[in-house]
Amino acid sequence: MEPLIMVVVLFFSVIVHEVAHGYVALKNGDSTAKDYGRLTMNPLPHIDLVGTILVPAVLYFSHSGVLFGWAKPVPVNPANFRNYRLGEITVSAAGPLSNLLLAAVFAQLLPWSGGNPGFFHLCKYGVIINLYLMLFNLIPIPPLDGSKIVMPLLPRSLQRLYAQLEPVGFILILLLLYSGLWGVLLRPIFRFFMELLLG
Repeated sequence: MEPLIMVVVLFFSVIVHEVAHGYVALKNGDSTAKDYGRLTMNPLPHIDLVGTILVPAVLYFSHSGVLFGWAKPVPVNPANFRNYRLGEITVSAAGPLSNLLLAAVFAQLLPWSGGNPGFFHLCKYGVIINLYLMLFNLIPIPPLDGSKIVMPLLPRSLQRLYAQLEPVGFILILLLLYSGLWGVLLRPIFRFFMELLLG
């Protein structure tokens, strides 16, 4: 029962994450996500074969104890932003911030779960999964959201150098996750937010 609840929470949370990117892009002058029908909570347009189905399924059925995934990234055209730097920063930050907001909502609902174990686990994993999604996406390694928040703040010469990390970004992320550095670096921050939200 719990793994199924985790899958549902993860799926819902990554969709909210992507819709938040598209909505803030629209507010910055770029309607690309809207034009492609991605500003919707309908899951079908957001399904990514690998990130939404295969990866979570493998983790779920292998009883790995870890559940992770992603939705299809919303299309964004920064050339349409009224202010390029502000647009890049706010659109990139919107996804992780939406996960923080979801974690806060689930934390507020948790005391109301009472004797309903299903609702309790829904709220518990709503907090945990969304905090992990927020922290993971804020890692400043291209192409994660954190890198797109940092890049516009750098001088142009450093931006070009930083952008060159993107072809190996996925490898760096895997090294971070499987070397244990993820836990060492982010676990204290995760605990801080858990205590902040749950008291």
